Amino acid sequence: MKISSRFDGKRYHNALPTSMSTASSYWQMARRWLFGKEQRVPKPPLAGFSVDVAALAQPVPSDALRATWLGHSTVLLEIDGRRFLTDPVWRSYSSPVNFMGPKRFFPNPLPLPQIPPLDGVLLSHDHYDHLDPIAIRALARTGVPFFCPLGVGQHLRRWGVAADKITEQDWWQEVALAPDFTLVATPARHFSGRRLGLDQDATLWASWVLRGPTHRAFFGGDSGPFAAAFQQIGDTYGPFDLAMLEIGAADPDWADVHMGPTVAVAAHQALRGRALLPIHWGTFNLAYHAWTAPVEEVQQAATTAGVALLLPRPGERVEAVQAPYVSGWWK
Repeated sequence: MKISSRFDGKRYHNALPTSMSTASSYWQMARRWLFGKEQRVPKPPLAGFSVDVAALAQPVPSDALRATWLGHSTVLLEIDGRRFLTDPVWRSYSSPVNFMGPKRFFPNPLPLPQIPPLDGVLLSHDHYDHLDPIAIRALARTGVPFFCPLGVGQHLRRWGVAADKITEQDWWQEVALAPDFTLVATPARHFSGRRLGLDQDATLWASWVLRGPTHRAFFGGDSGPFAAAFQQIGDTYGPFDLAMLEIGAADPDWADVHMGPTVAVAAHQALRGRALLPIHWGTFNLAYHAWTAPVEEVQQAATTAGVALLLPRPGERVEAVQAPYVSGWWK
């Protein structure tokens, strides 16, 4: 088993001092949750979204860079003849059980049985809104390789993924899929755990670089502000034709572990990104803000910074070169 320098024998640690919450009390947080007036879920409920399954069934061109955002942090990415799926979540609730907790605003637009052949599944960490056993079990039956941070493989093996299909990576470790295609696990500033605090930080969290012969893409997973790391990633592996960065579930009470829209735009610039695809928003009620606040704020920040956004409908397949593109589906 690989051991990370971030691991002290029991827990993994961030490279910067990191607080899970700066709220003065859990009562203060509960009061905001119970009595806040923000419209945190869509009203009326969102209509169903769908994917052009026939188009996805076609081979990926060797010079393609396309993304299909399926909600939250799940993206079907087509890059230089290969196809990857990030943080696959299909279940209806982001919780330990599939009958209560934060509920999806819309079903995943791509039915699990219709996922096209993949070259890999990229996992950022083991939180419920990023790692779904329903999806993992279904994907395991296809024999697809999984790439994950250290420790996350234990979950995958429990859910039926063959050990030889799991590659666990520490920060800055590279894995070559071909002489001209490399995946790199890169730093993030977050935390992990699935057992209500009993296993907090027992597994590592990461972001990912995808470096092909023609294009480079970055998948941020979950991360709080981490300017030095993003700068180093950009200097080492950039510029990126496409960066996928979280904008939702941010709040001053946990600003160390979720960056939010304005910081995401700054991170995109540090990464030397071209098109920015915002993720981690518009799918679950995980914070105090209105459900459309992240996308409204990221548009303002991107306009000020001159950053080109990709904001497709859930299930809409877009080319990176289409940026700036704003579908406005949330309006």
